[in-house]
Amino acid sequence: MGMEFNEYTLFAMEIAREAGAELMRRFSHNHVVGTKTTPTDLVTESDFASERILVARIKERFPGHHILTEEGSERGALDEEWLWVIDPLDGTVNYAHGLPIFSVSIALAHRGSVVSGAVYDPTRDVMYAAERGKGAWRNGKPIRVSETRSLSQAMLATGFPYQIEGNIENNLREFGLLMARAQTVRRPGSAALDLAWVAEGVFDGFWEPGLKPWDCAAGVLLVEEAGGTATDYEGRPWNLSALRIALTNGLIHGELLAALSQA
Repeated sequence: MGMEFNEYTLFAMEIAREAGAELMRRFSHNHVVGTKTTPTDLVTESDFASERILVARIKERFPGHHILTEEGSERGALDEEWLWVIDPLDGTVNYAHGLPIFSVSIALAHRGSVVSGAVYDPTRDVMYAAERGKGAWRNGKPIRVSETRSLSQAMLATGFPYQIEGNIENNLREFGLLMARAQTVRRPGSAALDLAWVAEGVFDGFWEPGLKPWDCAAGVLLVEEAGGTATDYEGRPWNLSALRIALTNGLIHGELLAALSQA
């Protein structure tokens, strides 16, 4: 690897790869699928299998650290001294339907600031990793955000909350407005991968309301370390408790925020 990462980042990559291998091992099987808060908010037995691996490995290696997980087996506070923020399967609905766009996302925060992150795409065996102050990397090679300078030239990505009906924050107005203003908008279904793709310049920007820390903690670090900008919709720097997130290559950030405020 062209970069000497510290033990935390290397460990994040290692366990992301282990969890990804478990997801791939189960991917072709029929999934035992349940729902969480709404009929569209799925969870599979693979989410739990991946989470068990990650939690066990972190507890074994860093017994003094706290953990925050999507499936709720661990619930560390956002301002802990050391907090691992993990999404064992980002893109569960894709996964449950056999669509090969999903990922494992692992971030380490120190007193509320994300310092290490890894997003692993097991279907393509692509590892994205970042460390505060050391840049962002894809399979060991440095990555940078795009050079696109106008929203009209931009390919954006977004996502939608599980609860669309009756939800004022359903993102449909924003989507309609930006679909008309950007070159195009995509909705792949794994926020962590969307952010990795902003970091490597595939997407020029991303926005979404209602994301949780485990969806985007690692991805935000990737984007920032690749030279991009991450804020909330009002332009304040992103943090772990932010609910609405906007990330770009930095060059189209003002235009994206203006469109979001208009919507």
